[in-house]
Amino acid sequence: MKKAALLFTLLALCFASSSVFAQFPQSQQVAEWQRAKAYTKAYLDAMPEDGYGFKPTPEIRSFAQQMLHLSDANYIFATVASDKPNPAGETPAAHNVNEKSVSPTKEAVTRAVMDSYDWVISTLQNMTPDQLQGTTKFGKHDGVTRSSLFGKAFEHQTHQRGQTTIYLRLKGVTPPAEQLF
Repeated sequence: MKKAALLFTLLALCFASSSVFAQFPQSQQVAEWQRAKAYTKAYLDAMPEDGYGFKPTPEIRSFAQQMLHLSDANYIFATVASDKPNPAGETPAAHNVNEKSVSPTKEAVTRAVMDSYDWVISTLQNMTPDQLQGTTKFGKHDGVTRSSLFGKAFEHQTHQRGQTTIYLRLKGVTPPAEQLF
C-alpha cells in the first residue's frame, strides 16, 4: 500500500510540474531537458530492435511511433515557444511529421528523437529571459508564456516516455531505473 501511495504522489507531482517547471531558472530547465534526454535514450536503448514495431494492442501506436510522436511534439512546442522554423520543415501546427516519415528502426528512431531533444535544448539555451517571459498563442490558447510552453513540452515527453514502460515490460525488458536527479 505504501508503494501505491508513493507512486500516486509522484504522479501527482509530475502532472503538476508543467506550471512549476516554467518557473525554474532557465539553467535548471536546460538541465532538466538534458536529464530527460538521457532518460529517454535509456528507454530507446533498452528496447530491442524487433520491439520497435511492437504494439500492445492493434489500435495504439507502436513503440517507434510513440517515440516519434514525442519527438514531433518536442519540435512543435519549441517552434511555437521560440518563433523559430520547425527543423522538420513543416508548420508549427503540423503533427506527426517524424512519425510519418522516419523509418521505424532502432537507429533511425533514436537519431530522430535525440535530434529533437538537442533542438529543444539548444533553442531553450539561446532564448533570453525576456523572450521566455513573453507570450504567444498555442492553438486556441492566447497569452501563453513561452517558458510555460517548454514546461508543457516537458510534461508531454514525460507522459509519452512513461507510456512506453508497458511496451518494454510486455517484451520482457526491464525498464530503465528512474532518473529523477
